[in-house]
Amino acid sequence: MFAIAAIALVAVLWWATAGALDRQTDAAVRADAIALAERWREAGTSGLAEAIEERLAVDVENESIYLLMDAEGTRRIAGNLDGWPRGQTDGVPWFRTRVIHDGLAVDARLHRLELPGLRLLVGRDETERSELRRLLTEGVVWASGAVLVFALMGAWLIRHALQARMGPVFATTAAIAGGDLASRVTLSGRGDEFDRLAQTLNAMLDRIASLMEGVRGVSDAIAHDLRTPIARARAKLEDALATSADGESLRAVVEQGIADLDGISRIFQALLRIAEAEAGARRAAFAPFDLAPVLADAAEIYEATAEARGQRMLTDLPERLDLVGDRDLLLQAVANLLDNAIKFTPPGGTVQLAARRTPEGIEVTVADNGPGLAPEDRAHAGERFFRADKARATPGSGLGLSLVRAVAHLHGGEVLLEDAAPARPQPGLRAVVRLPRA
Repeated sequence: MFAIAAIALVAVLWWATAGALDRQTDAAVRADAIALAERWREAGTSGLAEAIEERLAVDVENESIYLLMDAEGTRRIAGNLDGWPRGQTDGVPWFRTRVIHDGLAVDARLHRLELPGLRLLVGRDETERSELRRLLTEGVVWASGAVLVFALMGAWLIRHALQARMGPVFATTAAIAGGDLASRVTLSGRGDEFDRLAQTLNAMLDRIASLMEGVRGVSDAIAHDLRTPIARARAKLEDALATSADGESLRAVVEQGIADLDGISRIFQALLRIAEAEAGARRAAFAPFDLAPVLADAAEIYEATAEARGQRMLTDLPERLDLVGDRDLLLQAVANLLDNAIKFTPPGGTVQLAARRTPEGIEVTVADNGPGLAPEDRAHAGERFFRADKARATPGSGLGLSLVRAVAHLHGGEVLLEDAAPARPQPGLRAVVRLPRA
């Protein structure tokens, strides 16, 4: 790029100098020829010859060339050339050739003008201009060569600098490819684009490590938490097969086993939804929609459950909340929050669902007045299969908040957990889902 730009600049300079000299010479010769043709019209052949001799007399630099001959080219009438240049055919008005001028062979730029019964040549000696053009051309060639040398040196230096700056990135990626997942890109401390790239790569690697740790944690949790209900269902079925005296008792045990297996199936479905949300597989289903009726539907669904447990459901929803996202996933996330709130709220308690528009986007809040979560438990509340000590006796799989957090991250938002009423013995829990603008 540097070489092309520099050579283009040199070419423009050459055109503006050598080319300007050529154009200037042609313009002077053309004007001189037009003036001589006008003189011939006014004074005839003798007046034209006198005009040529006058021009030659005042030509101090001895650059002008004139030749006036008869139509056959046999008789020279006026001018400073001995004869018509050889090799020049009729019908070519402009040409360059070598002529004998003052006893010397010189380069000349000539213009042929046909007059009735006459031949007229008007031109200029280009010896000095040719020498200047030659010097300019040599300068252009040398300058272009120097530009290429500097361009190659600059390319080598830039490549060397880029390789030096990208060396830590190459080393880190090679180490990770070799199995060292703890390796990170070293920052230079300059704060430039390469450091920002390194920070982004390190953040990506930290995220990958976190996801892999989550996968290992899920595998361990599945192995431990699902082994018990599967073993229990199998034991019940084996016991019923061996001891059931009639069909009714056997049917009851089979139905219980089916219910246990349905619970295991629901856990796997929840894990699948969480994995899809974290991988971004559901982002293709994003579309503009109004979140307000979705929240109203969720409140209506769980209001009956709250009334059956002696609780109150309060809502504070605006008329419209325009959003771009996955409607079904957001409905599932709000439903999980409401289900948890109802589950941990004592009889006579209150569950609140509220939403509002903020300068950053939309904020959805679900609050209850149950026992709440200890600060040390909130840091693990979004982990799969995590259950606080207070929730061990409550039915559930520990995947509800994991799905809520995954859905919020899929939409570019976040989930905050805080005390609903810190001053009370039962502080409750307030779950805030913040979703950014589309």
